[in-house]
Amino acid sequence: MKLYNELVWRNCIAQLSDDELAKILDNEKITFYLGVDPTANSMHVGHLFGLINCRRLQLAGHKPIILIGGATGMIGDPSGKSAERNLLTAEDIEKNVQGLKMQIEKLIDAKIVNNYEWTIKYDIITFLRDIGKYFNINTMLAKDSVKSRLDNGISYTEFTYQIVQSLDFLHLYKEENCVLQVGGTEQWGNISAGLELIRKNVGTEAKAYGLTWPLITKNDGTKFGKTAGGTIWLDQEKTSVYEFYQFWLNVSDSDALIYIKQFTFLSKGEIWEIEEKMKENPHLRNAQKVLGKEITYLVHGREGYSDAVRITDALFSGEITKLKGSEIEVIFDGVSSINVDEISLIDSLVETKLARSKREAREFITGNAVSINGEKCVDLDLFLTKEKAIENKFIVLKRGKKKYSIVKFN
Repeated sequence: MKLYNELVWRNCIAQLSDDELAKILDNEKITFYLGVDPTANSMHVGHLFGLINCRRLQLAGHKPIILIGGATGMIGDPSGKSAERNLLTAEDIEKNVQGLKMQIEKLIDAKIVNNYEWTIKYDIITFLRDIGKYFNINTMLAKDSVKSRLDNGISYTEFTYQIVQSLDFLHLYKEENCVLQVGGTEQWGNISAGLELIRKNVGTEAKAYGLTWPLITKNDGTKFGKTAGGTIWLDQEKTSVYEFYQFWLNVSDSDALIYIKQFTFLSKGEIWEIEEKMKENPHLRNAQKVLGKEITYLVHGREGYSDAVRITDALFSGEITKLKGSEIEVIFDGVSSINVDEISLIDSLVETKLARSKREAREFITGNAVSINGEKCVDLDLFLTKEKAIENKFIVLKRGKKKYSIVKFN
């Protein structure tokens, strides 16, 4: 399958600046770039879609440049935002730049550049005379990223973001022969502004293009990459590998069939087989398992994926003792917990709110509804001590099928 047709089949194209680009992608080898602003020290799964698309282009022979916006990150992109961003310090941005750079290098073999390096060379007069003169205020106001903010207000700082990003495209066009900028649909206004700057600055004969991919959404309309626990980050210190794996494992059937095209490198034939198996046995959630494996392996490697599966299997089978203390802290972060030297089982159920009273706690225990580290317990006189704890630190209490709490020992 030709590259362009594959991208369409995978639902990875929303807009093209020129129909000619489809033929160029199939028949030529060009340099393209994707910009990422360092608003945090980690990317999230929304960024992952962009990097995977860049990798598809690279596998087809095109040369990727990933631009980390050390300069644009200081300004704040109004695209897709309903309010002004908080400005970051130079120190925070540099820390974030380094964090993003490490993640990018793991996912794609690309030239990584920082727009701070060329933007800082402009003084205000040179910037306004040599760059700003090419921008029409009416055109800038018509951009969706600006227009949507006019009622609530937008600062001059964020208003000029599209000029600075356009300068990036012009710089890379001249210095790297980069003729294509890619990004999500929210970047279309900024991309088209860059194309206009190149045309006006270089000349109408300049050949440059823009491509966007669709905004990733969930079937229920909620924001992709968000869970009750927050954003799904690529950094395992912010989102554990287990949580990352579970995010993909728990997507709906319809979303799984869409995401498996967008986020994996499986062939059309392989994906067709997965779809057929899902139709035959939807309860097995085969598509979600393949999706979780492919993406967790891509982001966190073989060891990360193996750990995620091991933890998942331990929880499903009730073999809690196979978990490490550090894993218990991550998995059960947010559930009710207490710190003790020792405590009776009955009191522990009440204090962790798994039972409303001692009487109810006794009923749960005698009703075979209580587990301690995965083992059913019906002993009303049992005391929980450090010796019974995992790593002498944690006891996982479970009531019924889904109610958990943690007893931590001092």
